[in-house]
Amino acid sequence: MRRGAVIMTFLAGLIVLSAATPARTETRRALETEARQHGAPMVWISDGAFTMGSQDRMSKTQPSHEVYLNAFYIDQYEVTTARYAKFLEATAQGHPRPLPMSWEQVTLPYDGDRPVMGVSWTAADAYCRWVSKRLPTEAEWEKAARGADGRTYPWGNEEPTFKLANYDKPVAHNFYSDSLRPVGSYETGKSPYGVYDMAGSVSEWVADWYDEKYYATSPKSNPQGPARGQQKVLRGGSFGDPMIALKSAARESYFPSDKGHYAGIRCAQDAF
Repeated sequence: MRRGAVIMTFLAGLIVLSAATPARTETRRALETEARQHGAPMVWISDGAFTMGSQDRMSKTQPSHEVYLNAFYIDQYEVTTARYAKFLEATAQGHPRPLPMSWEQVTLPYDGDRPVMGVSWTAADAYCRWVSKRLPTEAEWEKAARGADGRTYPWGNEEPTFKLANYDKPVAHNFYSDSLRPVGSYETGKSPYGVYDMAGSVSEWVADWYDEKYYATSPKSNPQGPARGQQKVLRGGSFGDPMIALKSAARESYFPSDKGHYAGIRCAQDAF
């Protein structure tokens, strides 16, 4: 994966802010600095409307509805073990920090480029804040995954294959190194915005509380999810899930403190 070229692509996307106010210019420079420091390129998602949800038999994705979102940035890749290990080291404050539960079962070095998994929503939120970002809203995540043309999967409407995504893998003893691939491995499976691994690999926490009936009454502009709840939303499916979980509209949920085996992180940022 050519990270230098990717970061330059991300920085080129910031040109849209070049003629903006001094405040936007300052934001652009801060994002450039963050991208260089953490090796975490981001993709600009333009403002506009898209179709969220679906009319599938899964009631939790209904009804299909139009949502308008302001422009935002989202990580082009899932957070890796290397980035997450830096977070643990930097925030330990002299005390041992517990690793994600799944790391204890593998021999993969913590400086690897595979996605971190086995993290709770609370830990994912803390990581994104540490890099001066945030978790994406559920609506932001879905738009980044499927674009504005209503496609079923990030790559289009074609059914998943193992060339498009990492999914439906048997759970091996050393499932982390045996089943996961480095982030960005599936070039043909990226979203219309160029975001990788939004179907399969690891499931990704988003900011929203989960409510199966939320779509029926959610705001049409920049929805933030229910005001309260018991579980947080996970998106994208994982390497251990069947293909139905890879649909961009598919939703799952877990308690914020749960360290789901297949749960990972992708961060977002306001565009201005």
